[in-house]
Amino acid sequence: MLKRITPRHALTCLLLAACTSFAFATTGQELESGLLHALQLKKGTTERTGTSGKAIGAYVRAGLLDKKPNQRYDYTDYYLLKKPATFLGHELVLIEEEYMAQYIGCCVSPGAGVTVKVHGNTQNLAQFARANRCTLTDNVDFAHELREIAIRNKVPKGHYASLSCRERDAQQDES
Repeated sequence: MLKRITPRHALTCLLLAACTSFAFATTGQELESGLLHALQLKKGTTERTGTSGKAIGAYVRAGLLDKKPNQRYDYTDYYLLKKPATFLGHELVLIEEEYMAQYIGCCVSPGAGVTVKVHGNTQNLAQFARANRCTLTDNVDFAHELREIAIRNKVPKGHYASLSCRERDAQQDES
């Protein structure tokens, strides 16, 4: 037997939906803020202001990344996003973190990077890269990049760009 939905029930459902949507938006903004913090450079140093491991952990807790990376290649963990997220107005598709867990040869460059599916232009990414001594690579063949590290995944056609914020990126300007 179907019950009639009262205005009070409808209002309650609407408020619940709005609160849930607001909570996700805040969480999404907090996640992005934490990732940006991990990629930003401390003034006058080649060190990053945040920790990429903490930023990645927040994405894992939010259910956007698997607990384990999709691939570990050389010194780098690669995490493909499971759910939509944004980074500087673009669609975040990959987070990578480089660190030494065990010596396997030369040369680790600690830090992190992201790959995004570009929406609009890359001007804001270029500005962030300049301000934080990161390396921006535009027009990335993302499907090829994944194959190179042995990740098999369908990649929608589009314009992709990668931002690398590692120790070597910050030191390039010092020479």
